[in-house]
Amino acid sequence: MPDKIKILCIGDIVGFPGRALFKKHCAALKEKYAIDGVIVNGENTASDGRGITPAIVEFLKRYGTHVITSGNHIFAKRDIYSYLSSNKDLLRPANFPASTPGTGVTTFTVAGATVGVINVQGRVFMRELLSCPFKAAESALLFLKHQTNCIIIDMHAETTSEKMGMAYFLEGQVSAVFGTHTHVQTADERILPGGTAFISDLGMGGAVNSMIGMKKHAIMHNLLTQMPVKFEVEMEGPYHMHGIVLTLDTKTGKALSIERIRVVDEHLDLTDPELKDK
Repeated sequence: MPDKIKILCIGDIVGFPGRALFKKHCAALKEKYAIDGVIVNGENTASDGRGITPAIVEFLKRYGTHVITSGNHIFAKRDIYSYLSSNKDLLRPANFPASTPGTGVTTFTVAGATVGVINVQGRVFMRELLSCPFKAAESALLFLKHQTNCIIIDMHAETTSEKMGMAYFLEGQVSAVFGTHTHVQTADERILPGGTAFISDLGMGGAVNSMIGMKKHAIMHNLLTQMPVKFEVEMEGPYHMHGIVLTLDTKTGKALSIERIRVVDEHLDLTDPELKDK
């Protein structure tokens, strides 16, 4: 087993543009940063920006993903239910009710090292009535600790305070806590004194001139009128994809470094038949 491993973590991938970005750039990122493992948040990968399908899971895995995390949109597509029930490479938040399909904790092995992944969802300003994400993460940690010291948490939440709270709550016990959900990459990446890497939000993969990857005019109409609108994925470029590269000590599980990344692309082939939902 190597002394250290590198994990690429990509923020919320939104619709066709996000999937096209990932397909086009993941291999180059893996080569550039000597990446061992890849974690992506895929709950917005469907063509309408809500949910994920089994075909999209296979697409993400085909282009290098080891584990897919999610959040409040995980159950938007009904055909993902059976996949969640029988597979552990796609996570739903661990603090969802136990009766819901799937699991919120898993492991994968790269370069001879086992990496644990925990997915939880915050409660502040979120609609779902969920159990405590802190207690859910703590419970999942007990399950993982006898398997590995390298443990990464996706805290899918609205507020920076709740995400920071998770990092401080488990400081020194997990390798990294990264936030997802807001689709805006933050500039607060750091390693806490206990050796846990943290960033409030990874960002997203999608159109630059959008609002969270969606067409801005509908959202502006909603903000101005408070009337319901249908969100649609913005397809026009340019495009960007955000994330981080983590370097972890395989023996201690401590984070050695955290680096923000941003890929910008002026043109994508959105007619690629592989991008179509199945």
